[in-house]
Amino acid sequence: MHIEALRDYCISKKGVTEGFPFGQDTLVFKVGGKMFALAGLDPFEYVNLKCDPERALELRAEYEGIRPGYHMNKDHWNSVYADGSVPENLFLELIDTSYLLVAKSLPRKVKDEYGLEEL
Repeated sequence: MHIEALRDYCISKKGVTEGFPFGQDTLVFKVGGKMFALAGLDPFEYVNLKCDPERALELRAEYEGIRPGYHMNKDHWNSVYADGSVPENLFLELIDTSYLLVAKSLPRKVKDEYGLEEL
C-alpha cells in the first residue's frame, strides 16, 4: 500500500480528520478527535493501527509485516508494514477495524456531532 492509497482510504470514512500533531513527519488520522491510524512519512514504511489484543497476537504470529505498535501500547496497537507482506484486503480490513474500535468507543455526544449515530 502506498501512502496516497492509505490517505484516500482513511479520509473517505465518516468523521475522519487528518493532521500532524507530532510534527510534519507523522500523519495522524482521527475519528471524533481520537487517533485510529498513524503513519511516518519520511519514508512511509508502516501504519500504526488499533486492534483487539487477542487478534493482534494472532496477526503478529501469522504475518511478518505485522508487529507490535511502534511507540504505542503494544497490547492494543500493531505496526502494519506496507512492504507487500500483508495482503491488501487484510490491510484495508485492519484499517476498518481500527476505525470502528475507536469510533464505537466515542461518547454518544461526540458520535452525534460527527454523524456516527449508527455505531
